[in-house]
Amino acid sequence: MFDILWRGLVIGAGATILMDLWAILLTRFGQAAPNWAPVGRWFWHLRRGKVFHDSIADAEPYAHELALGWISHYAVGILYGVIFAIIMGSAWLAAPTFLPAWIFGIVTVGAGWFLLQPGLGIGWAASKHPTPNKVRCFNLLAHTVFALGLYGTALIIG
Repeated sequence: MFDILWRGLVIGAGATILMDLWAILLTRFGQAAPNWAPVGRWFWHLRRGKVFHDSIADAEPYAHELALGWISHYAVGILYGVIFAIIMGSAWLAAPTFLPAWIFGIVTVGAGWFLLQPGLGIGWAASKHPTPNKVRCFNLLAHTVFALGLYGTALIIG
């Protein structure tokens, strides 16, 4: 079990790093870089039991929200990696294939669409955002890159 857990931790970190490299690449084509400060603020308010906000910008600020946002981003990515490794088990880790990683990556979009985005005040699946379909497409692309990271990191640590 320890082998599955450490591999899950590494593939989750690797997948999150690849997702961040993808975001950096997109900035070269005019896409804004992700801002993890609102996510940090959202996580900070979870400790008080506040999950959903009309607008996270109107919520009480937290001095270290950007750092907390980055930490949360990596913690969630690593947690996803561990969950995926536990679900798939040692057989997949010994001979990774892309399809299960991609399915899992797409499924994880649901947490953003139905928990984080409404929590930030931008509605279910970014329905209150000025360009919801663009956000949804970029979410699906980012989580596909995350899946590539799960798969690629699993191949590397073989």
